[in-house]
Amino acid sequence: MFHRNKKPNENKPDASQHAIPKYDSDRLSPAIRSSICTGEQVAGFRNRETRAFTEIMLIRSEKDLQSFKSKYGITGDIEVFY
Repeated sequence: MFHRNKKPNENKPDASQHAIPKYDSDRLSPAIRSSICTGEQVAGFRNRETRAFTEIMLIRSEKDLQSFKSKYGITGDIEVFY
């Protein structure tokens, strides 16, 4: 009675339509930040000049790590820092 049926918003893009952003390999390097206490790992990119870290996704398993690497075309090992 008080709730209206909500129609899907045609103007709002679907989550599956978002493009994976490319990273500038000259300015950024892939990295994993790992917590010393909990072991939680977050994948992202580290600025080569300022060393600032930008989080991209939580890594819970090897499958998540492989997904991160394939999305961004990363081959080889990734730097891990604490």
